[in-house]
Amino acid sequence: MKSEAEAITVLGMKIETVTTILFILVILLILMMLFTIHKMNIISRKYKALMSGKKGADLEKVIRYRFKEMDKVKANAKRVTREHKEIKAHLNRSISKTALIKYDAFDKMAGKLSFVIALLDDNHTGIIINSMHSREGCFTYAKEIIKGESFIPLSEEEKEALEKAKTVEEEINGLNTDTEDDINFDVYE
Repeated sequence: MKSEAEAITVLGMKIETVTTILFILVILLILMMLFTIHKMNIISRKYKALMSGKKGADLEKVIRYRFKEMDKVKANAKRVTREHKEIKAHLNRSISKTALIKYDAFDKMAGKLSFVIALLDDNHTGIIINSMHSREGCFTYAKEIIKGESFIPLSEEEKEALEKAKTVEEEINGLNTDTEDDINFDVYE
């Protein structure tokens, strides 16, 4: 029997320690190999599902078709963007701000049958129509407004209608207390 001093050593370690370390490494390699085989089986199933019923040439046709579809979608998006800009420009020139002021033109003689209406676009350009009613008849006047100004003197009611039309957007925004920042969109997902 050999004494401990005469025991076999490898790299300065006892042979039993080296054997134990090698055994643990073999077990780890076997586990890693089983894990790799499992992953390869999953990928193989996905590949077979992808290729089932389709040949390589068929897949190429599908890919080319999808690229053509994407090109059509891109062209359509450009067209829609261009049309959106045109519509927006048209809307800026359309009447979007109005105000109506009713008044008694002849101090309690005809009631509040007279009115002033202001019709403006986004640039505060448009017209003011003043219709004065009395017992003898009706008189209607139109005055051109350019960028919020009239070159013909305005009556008090016409000035009031013009200011009301110019600030209608601000009034509407003041009524809208909910903003996108206040709304929690996560609730709807």
